[in-house]
Amino acid sequence: MSPGVVDFLFRQLVAGRSAEDIQWQQEGITLTAQPPGAELARRLAETDLDALTPTELFHYVRSAQRLAAWAEGLREAAVQRYCRPGEVQEERLPGAQEQGGCLG
Repeated sequence: MSPGVVDFLFRQLVAGRSAEDIQWQQEGITLTAQPPGAELARRLAETDLDALTPTELFHYVRSAQRLAAWAEGLREAAVQRYCRPGEVQEERLPGAQEQGGCLG
């Protein structure tokens, strides 16, 4: 744990409060509530993993998984559109390999 996390937990213990940091939730949308997209990707990229509590790290991982699933959905939709049978496909991506008339 980082020194900042240890200091926070000690102050919480001395004050008789829970070790969970709930005050930050009042400052804006949480990672778990942030919809997948560019803003979630930015927030995940800028997060200092060493400063997270185990619970926060769990929520971070879940948010990263949601973002990855969202991005995979975008990729699949693009591949389906690209590989739609019966349409003229004059332009192909540079270096794209074809496999049965579709991306491999």
